[in-house]
Amino acid sequence: MSIYFEKTFQRSFGTFPLTGEELSKALKTAIDIGYRSIDTAQLYQNEAEVGATLATLDIPRQDLCITTKVHPDNFSEAAFLPSVEESLKKLQLDYVDVLLLHWPTLGGDIALSLRLLEKAQKEGLTRNIGVSNYTAQMMRDATSLIDTALVTNQVEFHPLLNQDILLDAAIETGIPLSSYCSVARGEVFKSPLFGEIGARYGKTAAQVVLRWILQKGVSINTMSTKTANIQANFDVMDFTLSNIDMAQIDNLTNTGFRIVGEDLVPWAPKWD
Repeated sequence: MSIYFEKTFQRSFGTFPLTGEELSKALKTAIDIGYRSIDTAQLYQNEAEVGATLATLDIPRQDLCITTKVHPDNFSEAAFLPSVEESLKKLQLDYVDVLLLHWPTLGGDIALSLRLLEKAQKEGLTRNIGVSNYTAQMMRDATSLIDTALVTNQVEFHPLLNQDILLDAAIETGIPLSSYCSVARGEVFKSPLFGEIGARYGKTAAQVVLRWILQKGVSINTMSTKTANIQANFDVMDFTLSNIDMAQIDNLTNTGFRIVGEDLVPWAPKWD
C-alpha cells in the first residue's frame, strides 16, 4: 500500500444516497476541492453515475482512489465475481482501488465471502480489499481465513457511539477502521461542546468532529451537496485537538447513539 493511497484514503467523499444531477454536481465539486478518494457501493445504485461523472473529469486514474462494496445478495460463487465485473463496467474502470464486503453474511459464516473477495483481488479486479460492518470477532476471524491483508473495516463511527472494542480489534488485527455516519446524521450538533471547542481553533463543529475521528486513527467518509460543507469537511488536516479536548469528546461516546441496527438493515450483526 503506497503512502499516497494512505493519505488519500484518510478523507473520502461518500456518495450515498446521491443520484442523478445532484450526485454529479456534488462529486465534481468534491474533486475540484481536492478529494481523490470516492466511496460508492452496489447497494447505492449510483455506480454508473459515479463512473459517468468521473469520465468527464481530467484526473489521471492513478490519482484516484475508488471504493465500491459488494452487496450481500452477491456473496455466492455464481454471483460474486460477475457482480464486481458489472460494478467495474458501470464505473467505467478496469479495477477499483478498494473492494469491500458491504455487510457480513447472514448467519455469520464469513469464510466464503472473504475468499471470493480475495479471489477478486487475485484476478485484478481490485488493488486492495476490505470489509464493512464487521464485529471485532469477525475482524479476528478474517485474519485467519485469508492470507491477504484487509485495508479497512468501514463502520459507523462518531462521537456519540463508543467503538473502543473495534478500535482495540483494529490494533490487534492490523485492520484499520474507516467511518461512515461521521457526524451521526447531524445528531452531534445537538451538543454545544463541538462548537465551543471549534471556536478556540477557528473551526466549525463538524470539523471538530471529523478531526476527533482522525485523531482516533480512523479514516473519514463524508457527504454533502453544499460546496461550503464539502470544503469544510476537507479542511481538517491543519489543526490538532488537544488531549483535553479529545477526552471531553470521548465522554460523549457513552451516549450510545447508534444509527444502523437490525431494524434498519437485515444484515446487521449483533454489535460489540
